[in-house]
Amino acid sequence: MSMMQNFVGWIDDRFPMTKVWNEHLAQYYAPKNFNFWYFMGSLAMLMLVNQILTGVWLAMSYKPDAGLAFASVEYIMRDVEWGWLIRYMHSTGASAFFIVIYLHMFRGLMYGSYRKPRELLWVIGVIVYLAMMATAFMGYLLPWGQMSYWGAQVIVNLFSAVPVIGPDLGVWIRGDYVISDATLNRFFALHFLLPFVLAALVFIHIVALHKVGSNNPDGIEIKKGPKGNKWSDTAPADGIPFHPYYSVKDIAGVAGFLFLFAAVIFFAPEMGGYFLEHPNFEPANPLKTPAHIAPVWYFTPFYAILRAVPSIAGSAFPGVVAMFGSILVMFFLPWLDRSPVKSIRYKGGLYKVVLGLFVVDFIVLGYLGTQPTTDLYKLMAQIGTIYYFAFFLLMPIYSKMDKTKPVPERVTQ
Repeated sequence: MSMMQNFVGWIDDRFPMTKVWNEHLAQYYAPKNFNFWYFMGSLAMLMLVNQILTGVWLAMSYKPDAGLAFASVEYIMRDVEWGWLIRYMHSTGASAFFIVIYLHMFRGLMYGSYRKPRELLWVIGVIVYLAMMATAFMGYLLPWGQMSYWGAQVIVNLFSAVPVIGPDLGVWIRGDYVISDATLNRFFALHFLLPFVLAALVFIHIVALHKVGSNNPDGIEIKKGPKGNKWSDTAPADGIPFHPYYSVKDIAGVAGFLFLFAAVIFFAPEMGGYFLEHPNFEPANPLKTPAHIAPVWYFTPFYAILRAVPSIAGSAFPGVVAMFGSILVMFFLPWLDRSPVKSIRYKGGLYKVVLGLFVVDFIVLGYLGTQPTTDLYKLMAQIGTIYYFAFFLLMPIYSKMDKTKPVPERVTQ
């Protein structure tokens, strides 16, 4: 026995290293028909690592002080060696993270990855999404620019619209009666903590995935199919080991993604004001309100829903309920879909049209959330909001009405 084998054996006697490696990589059998959409999970993991590492590095030079925060960001950009690159990796990384997650969730909608036996997996995934949003919101204030300050002011004030407890809740979140140094300090602390909570949730998400097995473009459960392949007599016949087959494939996906990611970082880190808003290059000024206040792009579909709902007696509470409801309704998706098949490959034209319109609706709502409110835009946002909720709440009806195709017994290549 070699020295390395002795060393690995010594570790295995004290920690299940080989067991974990086999269960989650070398002997984890995934369906053999994964396609492009299955890159998104590994890319999301990559962006989580990127955000944690670049965030820790930025925290070494950042000053969570209302009088110094903006200047410390300028110091990172101008004076810290390679600071501009790390900062852009973090700011662009946040947008890239959400893009990958939105594509990851869209894949779930296409292939029915939320259906039995993956209901809990989907619920955990939505919790991960909420944790991402909370983390991003806390980080949004930290540059202490004009849009950071006033965007956070608007969003935090929404909590004050909650009846009875609203005013006290707003003060509790801010730590003051207005966005101030106390708010900046607590948001910095939470923004530093939440990514590690997010990492723990992602770990739980992966454990849940490996318990029930991965879905595939056909929506067929390979664990229930015939057993036996060239790797194992007890493994699913339509499964292949995740490592090295999909780990190598994911590396190719990562290489392509990093090419695009680097292109944005080096040539368009602001992305026309969508990734880094132009007002955020001015220091926060409580006495000067920007002409138009909007959150960063990955919040804007929900911000458009908030603005689309009319106030009652001057209270924005109905809009707040609609905004949070638009996220919470995702938790119930596994029980709303009544289709006899999982994958869009075998669903009929009705579902494909409804899903396609939902994607367009989500993008349009995102755009409307970035624009000043006009009568036309408000009407469009109201129509978009109605369709957004109809997609989920009417799913038990149209998913049953949809004409489906026969599902093969084995996965297709």
